[in-house]
Amino acid sequence: MDSVIVDLMSEWFRRYNEEHGDDLTVERIECWQTEKYVKPECGTKIYDYLDAPGLFRGLKPLPHALEVLERLAKVYDILIVTSSRTFAYTEKEQWVEEHLPFIGKSNLIFAHKKDRIRGDLLFDDAPHNLEAFLATGRPAVAMDYLYNRSVDVPRVSGWLAFESFLAGRKWGSEGEQAT
Repeated sequence: MDSVIVDLMSEWFRRYNEEHGDDLTVERIECWQTEKYVKPECGTKIYDYLDAPGLFRGLKPLPHALEVLERLAKVYDILIVTSSRTFAYTEKEQWVEEHLPFIGKSNLIFAHKKDRIRGDLLFDDAPHNLEAFLATGRPAVAMDYLYNRSVDVPRVSGWLAFESFLAGRKWGSEGEQAT
């Protein structure tokens, strides 16, 4: 969900930048360890921003995410598999209910190990999730960010590109799921 369906990084980094007088952007993040890119006095406290009440509830969808997901939901059995911290469980559920009623919260799964969820395809941004899913012999597609370019998978720059990627492939036949 985060940085695939919703724009987490812009709001997360806006809050950090405001407090620390920095100019952190997702384009500067070259690996998954965000703490390497913040001021030393912040360090791993960068992740504390993810525990702020209201953060996840107010996130904006990435361009074309909602419209493409609505089209894809007519063809595929879509599961939203997301990891979560503290307040985010409830907020993510509320976000899905509001913005993705055609998928619904019954297709929202909270899991840190996404490779353990049965699905035919993973569309994700986190390098460790992409690698673990590939290790199961199933395909993965990366929402392209500098921090996940070390993983050798097909990558797309956004939702319209992902929709094009799926076009013509045999995903979503009865009993199959795109995760």
